[in-house]
Amino acid sequence: MKNLITYTLAATLAAGATAQHHQHQHMHARRHAGSKVEKRDPDVITEYVVAATETVYELGGEEIDIHAAKAGLDGGSLVIVGESNPTYDAPAAPATSAAQPKKVSQPKKEVGAQFYESKTAAATTAVPNPVYSAPAATQSKASKPKSSKPKTSGSSSSYSGSSGATGVDKTFESGTIDCSEFPSEYGAVALDWLNLGGWSGIQYCPDFSFASKLIYQIDTAISGDGCKPGAMCSYACPVGYQKTQWPAAQGSERESIGGLYCNKDGKLELTRDGYDTLCEPGVGGVTIQNDLDEQVVTCRTDYPGTENMVVPAVAEPGSNVAVCNPNQDKYYVWDGVGTSAQYYVNKKGYTVEEACVWDSSKGKDAGNWAPVVLGVGMKNGMTFVSIFQNSPTSTALLDFNIEIKGGNKKCSYVNGQWSEGTGCTTAAAEGQKITVRYY
Repeated sequence: MKNLITYTLAATLAAGATAQHHQHQHMHARRHAGSKVEKRDPDVITEYVVAATETVYELGGEEIDIHAAKAGLDGGSLVIVGESNPTYDAPAAPATSAAQPKKVSQPKKEVGAQFYESKTAAATTAVPNPVYSAPAATQSKASKPKSSKPKTSGSSSSYSGSSGATGVDKTFESGTIDCSEFPSEYGAVALDWLNLGGWSGIQYCPDFSFASKLIYQIDTAISGDGCKPGAMCSYACPVGYQKTQWPAAQGSERESIGGLYCNKDGKLELTRDGYDTLCEPGVGGVTIQNDLDEQVVTCRTDYPGTENMVVPAVAEPGSNVAVCNPNQDKYYVWDGVGTSAQYYVNKKGYTVEEACVWDSSKGKDAGNWAPVVLGVGMKNGMTFVSIFQNSPTSTALLDFNIEIKGGNKKCSYVNGQWSEGTGCTTAAAEGQKITVRYY
């Protein structure tokens, strides 16, 4: 999906200004089968403007007239990068089956949305010190988990990697482990439902070498494919952790590429200088609190990499789960700018197999079409957390409420209504805590 947001995760909460979704829709002329994977814009930021929402269409880096853009979309000569259909109205009933994702060389791209961080965006006012509102000692009744017996989903989940962080500090012996062996001993968490040998995504890069400046050919694996010579094999980490490996060379069209490299001898190699473990913790401070009587699966995009929303954070009924909060000043840099994390919030009761996939058996209100997107990241010592509608990809509505506690401004989604616009952002200084409450 191409999420056409300009969400201001790394921007400041300027007094008197409103974070508007100034949507940049990046386009390419439609490519035919066999072409390289196209890149859509990645992770995050927002511009603060006091104005209405505006959609800007770009082709080849140049802004084009909205009427010409729409004519091109209607006629099929233009496509929105990373998306085969720019909008979707959720059906009344979920679909009974879902097609398998296609190879990236096909018109439909196997990528998830990311926030776009504009290098020219700047806050017009000084950043106020965030005001932390500590929760009251006695919670209201609404904040307590429901007393009814927790419900279980109709299908059981095989995922058991949400808790624990075994092996995350173990040094990975580059060039010694077979590509056919998933490196769970080193902290990586297998996502078996994707049928990729446990990997979160696989990108075949036959022209890659460690001397490469750019990678020109990138083909994304589909279900049943494996990690083999010439592939970048990406992986998930335990909750609160994120992968450390990606090559210095990235896609020639600004595609993100990440994971371990499977060399010509069929051995896994580290790809990032100075990092000899596979997982690292985020800076912390952000937690999901589930006060519902059913589990909620929130899925992070595999970034850098295929950018599909497949990495789970499972919040069981009445429990908390950590959300990985990347430091944008130290984590993956895309096109010269830091990036944050993006999570897709699914409806309650879904399993990871139903939620953390591109096309879900639940129909077009899960996976890529999940109703709400959660953005998390730290910049210059400030943690920014945002929630917003997964628009224009999906008009599906979440079946529970969300409030963000601990930030310097109100940010919530209650009974289908946002505290402002179609989403909101709040912030907290380093050392302070933010809770994303589902209720």
